[in-house]
Amino acid sequence: MLKETLATHAVILAGGRGTRFWPRSRTRTPKQLLNIAGTETMLEQTVTRLRPLIPAERIWTVTNAEQAAAVRKQVPAAARKRVLVEPKGLNTAVAIGLAAIQARHASRGDALLAVLPADHYIAQPEKYRKIVSAALDVAREPGRMVVLGIPPTRPETGFGYIERMGGPISAKGFAVFAVKRFTEKPALPFAVEYVASGKYHWNAGMFFWRVSTFLENLKSFLPKTGAALEDLAGFIGTRSYERRLRAMYPKLESISVDYAVLEPATRVEGPPRVFVIPAEVGWSDIGSWAAVYELLAKKNGENVLAGEGHALDAEGNFLWSPTKFVAAIGVRDLVVVETPDALLICPRDRAQDVAKIVKHLEEQRRKDLL
Repeated sequence: MLKETLATHAVILAGGRGTRFWPRSRTRTPKQLLNIAGTETMLEQTVTRLRPLIPAERIWTVTNAEQAAAVRKQVPAAARKRVLVEPKGLNTAVAIGLAAIQARHASRGDALLAVLPADHYIAQPEKYRKIVSAALDVAREPGRMVVLGIPPTRPETGFGYIERMGGPISAKGFAVFAVKRFTEKPALPFAVEYVASGKYHWNAGMFFWRVSTFLENLKSFLPKTGAALEDLAGFIGTRSYERRLRAMYPKLESISVDYAVLEPATRVEGPPRVFVIPAEVGWSDIGSWAAVYELLAKKNGENVLAGEGHALDAEGNFLWSPTKFVAAIGVRDLVVVETPDALLICPRDRAQDVAKIVKHLEEQRRKDLL
């Protein structure tokens, strides 16, 4: 039996603020638009990983008005007209829905979607592409939704977990499991239990499905949003599209696709709808400056510097000051990040608290530093 011909599109979610990467990350130039790890920006790395699988003209990037100009500069020329600007940030369910109706319109029918964050690091891009290809193959079956699961290396409480069940099926040589349930950011005792069981994976926020499958599930589990997007779809390509988008968008529900679609889909009676493919590809969400240090340090205790410098009786430091010579004496496990208008200094184990500095600056209305 011949497989149905479906165009494959990618949806890159690039609207985040990256507050834990202040002072480099700002409103107009957040984490995904910076070269946090490597010479390319996180968004550029994401596109580069996809290009062997998906042509630029089928890569959609969802962002906001503040970041749209910078995003267009970083994506390939053929993908610039595929940059979708949300009038208001409403979490991932609506952002994916907006891209889904656009991909359907561009394909003049159904299509396969790969939905991916713009700001994750993958150490093994070739293996990653093979797994993505397998995930798309599974998602080709109507009604199936696929998520990549990262094998956990520690009992992390800051990630969501995916519990798998049953024996695996195979897709292009990779194991595929039905998903029993999703658990969001568990307490430490549960995280320890999950990792020890071998049945759980971290949720990396990478999803694969048909446009029709996603929109049908959105209609079932988030009916008002589904109906509003279907109404908007009728105006794609017309002069009134932007006006209708701005009027409709703020009325929609702000909710993640995990809560809105994937979790309720696992509770529906009948054959499994949601599947997970374990993906050991050297993944990191690079969630803080401490995570950048761990990614770049080649051995324990190494000092990581962005430019020139010398360390004397100092170890485990991340020192980002590309235009100045940095001399570090007798300091341990620090994060130091310098920009022309700000300087961050904190212990590496407090790097998550950088977001609290951003909140303080917001309360003080320091737009010059945001």
